[in-house]
Amino acid sequence: MSSLKRVLMLAMVAIFAMAIMAACGTKTANNNASEPIDTGLPADTINNEAFKDLFPLQYESFYATEDMSDTTYGGSVPTSKFDLSKEPLLPIIFNGYGFALDYNEDRGHAYAIEDNTKTLRINDKSPGACLTCKSTAVPVLLKEENLGDAYWKANFRGEVIPAAEEMGHSPIGCTLCHDPQTMELQVGLPMFAKAMEAQGIDISNPTKNEMRTYVCAQCHVEYYFDPSNKGEVTFPWDNGFKPEDMYEYYQTIAKDKGFAQDWKHNVSGAPMLKAQHPEFETWIEGTHGKAGVSCADCHMPYERSDGKKKVSSHNWTSPLKNIEASCRTCHADKTAEELKSNVEATQETHFSALHKAQEIGVSAHYYVNRMITANAPAAKIAEAQELVRKGQWFFDIIAAENATGFHNPQGAMDSLKTSSEASSEAIILATEELVKLGVNIDELKAEIEKATNAVLNEQDTTKKRDHVTNAFFPAQQ
Repeated sequence: MSSLKRVLMLAMVAIFAMAIMAACGTKTANNNASEPIDTGLPADTINNEAFKDLFPLQYESFYATEDMSDTTYGGSVPTSKFDLSKEPLLPIIFNGYGFALDYNEDRGHAYAIEDNTKTLRINDKSPGACLTCKSTAVPVLLKEENLGDAYWKANFRGEVIPAAEEMGHSPIGCTLCHDPQTMELQVGLPMFAKAMEAQGIDISNPTKNEMRTYVCAQCHVEYYFDPSNKGEVTFPWDNGFKPEDMYEYYQTIAKDKGFAQDWKHNVSGAPMLKAQHPEFETWIEGTHGKAGVSCADCHMPYERSDGKKKVSSHNWTSPLKNIEASCRTCHADKTAEELKSNVEATQETHFSALHKAQEIGVSAHYYVNRMITANAPAAKIAEAQELVRKGQWFFDIIAAENATGFHNPQGAMDSLKTSSEASSEAIILATEELVKLGVNIDELKAEIEKATNAVLNEQDTTKKRDHVTNAFFPAQQ
């Protein structure tokens, strides 16, 4: 290719890229998109009903999240993740933890409080921190004149929920993302700003487009309860946003702060980590994140709710349910059918790799269990347990993410590859030690299959976890 042709081609690519980013709402130079609104509402307003008459179109749009419908690999219809069509081995993966008892597909934001208070994972000892990101009362509860830092460890059922109900709270509502008096975008939860500062990112004067991601990112993230700081919800980002960055954080900084594990696994006895919902971390490392496409560009497309006035949709859901508005704004060269096919092809590949990593991880837990009962050397058991921990982290950080791989296809596949490799290393290590001890590996494989089938065949989702351990694979306390 001649130098002239190369220059012309690069120029065309640059122009095309700028057009795409402009269409998708890439970062602007300032945050002066419009004049603030005076709602006339008190600064401590937290109930969604207060905004119903002021912003009827947005209000109606938000409560459209009550509608339940599925896409091929996700959706909002109440479904257990233990379903055979989902991730049926999770009762083994999370055995010994609440997620082995109850783990459902996410419903719309309007159900946040209802689903949070009714999940079987919440018990009489659960801390108030479990309400974070579910209720508009949380920023108010965190103020010193209310619970302040005591909120994090206050009893969920006995203290926090009654206080939030008395305030008249709403689920993931208007005031978590908007100033109630001016309706300017705001990050209502302080943990996000603290975590971004640890990354060297100042969010005190963001562009409007950055805020169109930040208001979502304050909740759609990985986190843990920091025991060194009153049990505060904390984001593990000091080393970066990638799965390997966060894992290194948990291996070093979190351990130094006194957080070594979420729970001890019943089968392998390994100290485990439970990933949450890292959409922000996955997106920021993906194609759309790097191009400056905000969360709102795809999940809050403009619509004419009354047939005339154009507003941003507040029905946060899969873009696949509204491809014309969500995707074809930028990808007008493709039909809706082509775009859907492209997305689902990516998700199908991801889903297959996810299941493979899950299967290897399950086997790894059982192999380590047999190491323990066969009295393998303690150092070898600990080494295998560390590999199991690593394998499951790199699986779960992707499994817990809601895009079925689409926010960052390459990153998701890399993480699942790391998961499968770590879990396989645990199995190889265990096999070497078990052979030395004269353990019958074929019998071990047969027992793993029996235990797995017992879990799969149990129809009561709350009892699946009871079949994970047995006489051959005793629980590790």
